[in-house]
Amino acid sequence: MKKSRYSEAQIVKILKEVEGGRLVKEVCREYGISDATYYNWKSKYGGMEASDVKRLKELEEESRRLKQMYAELSLDHKLLKDVIKKSCKFSRSTRAG
Repeated sequence: MKKSRYSEAQIVKILKEVEGGRLVKEVCREYGISDATYYNWKSKYGGMEASDVKRLKELEEESRRLKQMYAELSLDHKLLKDVIKKSCKFSRSTRAG
């Protein structure tokens, strides 16, 4: 994912400027962003303070790490089940023979 050139605090500041009465086009021109970028930020960060945005980023990172851990543990679990299954088949065949 592309890294924004604006920090969360700057994004909140930009959103607050429009909330304070400035025109969206004017603010977008000043900061060199598209209207679409502004509205994407507004849908994601609208009504938040800088500390809220920081917490959101922390939670998103934690979620990403937990998903990665889950994927790794799921693979480990599947591998162990396969090993146990093969081990049981091997022990049955050696007892029968």
